[in-house]
Amino acid sequence: MTEGTEAQIIPLHAPERGNGQHDRGGQAARHPEPPPADPQRADAPVFTFPGREAPESVQAVDAGSDGLPEGLGAALDFLRHRLTGDYTVDEFGFDRELTDTLLLPPLRLLYEKWFRVSTEGVANLPDTGGALVVCNHSGVLPLDSVMTAVAVHDEHPRHRHLRMLGADLVFRIPMVGALARKSGQTLACQPDAERLLRGQGDSGGELVGVWPEGFKGVGKPFSSRYKLQRFGRGGFVSAALRCGVPIIPCAIVGAEEIYPKIGDLKPLARLLGLPYFPVTPFFPLLGPLGAVPLPTKWHIEFGEPISTDSFEPDAEEDPMLVFNLTDQVRESIQQMLYRRLAQRRSIFRG
Repeated sequence: MTEGTEAQIIPLHAPERGNGQHDRGGQAARHPEPPPADPQRADAPVFTFPGREAPESVQAVDAGSDGLPEGLGAALDFLRHRLTGDYTVDEFGFDRELTDTLLLPPLRLLYEKWFRVSTEGVANLPDTGGALVVCNHSGVLPLDSVMTAVAVHDEHPRHRHLRMLGADLVFRIPMVGALARKSGQTLACQPDAERLLRGQGDSGGELVGVWPEGFKGVGKPFSSRYKLQRFGRGGFVSAALRCGVPIIPCAIVGAEEIYPKIGDLKPLARLLGLPYFPVTPFFPLLGPLGAVPLPTKWHIEFGEPISTDSFEPDAEEDPMLVFNLTDQVRESIQQMLYRRLAQRRSIFRG
C-alpha cells in the first residue's frame, strides 16, 4: 500500500433493520461482494474472506519461517543457529549454512551483474556421487575458481557445492584462509582430494574442483592468454583413478582479461612471499581503484565426462596411463577454449 492510499473497510454483514429480513426498499439484505481486485495495481489493498485463499503473491510473502518473509526468516534462523551453536561443520571446516547465507550472495552479484556469466554443459555434472572438475586457471587473482563454484551451485538442479582444492598460500593469508575453509576449500593434496571424492560413511562423494596450472596459469602474462600451462605431474588423474570417479573438463573464457598482466615486480613479490606481483595498465598506478576487475563477459563450459571406472585396479600406478589421461583432459579444455574464443564477438559482450 503506497503512501496516501487508504483501504476502504467493508463490513462482512449488513446491519439488521427491523426483523432482519428486508431493508428500507423491501429487498432482501445481502452480504456485500468483495471489491474487485485490480491486477495492474501492485499497491492495491488485499482483502481476504473466510473460506477464500489469499492470492499466490500474498502467500509467497509468508513463505519464511514463523510467518516472516523468506529472506528475513532465513536471516533470523541463521542468527539463532549461530547463537545456539546449532549448526554443523564437516571435518574439512566446511560450513554449509554460512556459505549459503553470507558468502554466496555477494559472489552471486559478481557472477550475475559484473561478469554476466553464462554457463553451458551443467548436465554433465552428476546429480550425486563424486566427480573431479578440472579447469583452466587465469586472471591474476583466482576469481575464476569462485565463479565456477557459484556456477555449480546456482545452475545445477541439485545446487551442489564445488569443493575446491587450493594452494597452501591461500590458507596462510589471515582471514582468507579461514573463509576458504568455511566455504568448503581444502589443501590441494592427494589424501584430502580422495576423501572428498569418496565421501564419508553413507554420504556420497563430492564435486571436487582443481586448477592444475596453479600459479603458472593464474599469473601468466596477458600475451599468453588462453594458452594452457603444464598440468603438473597428473596427481588429480591418479586421485580420480583411485576413486573411480569421472573427470569433467571445464573451460572458462573471460577471466584472462579482468587484470591484463603486462609486468611482474619480482623483488617485491619475493619480499612479500608471493609467487608474483602483477603490473597491469591500472595497477599499481591507480592504487586500490586499479584492483577493480574489468567487467568482461564470462562463459563457463563443462565438457563431456571422462570415465575412469573401467580401468584395472591399481591403474593409477601406471605412469603412462596417468600421463595420457592428463594430456587428454588438457587437450579437451584447450579445444573448448579455442571453440568458444572463435564464437566470441568481443571481450565485454561475449
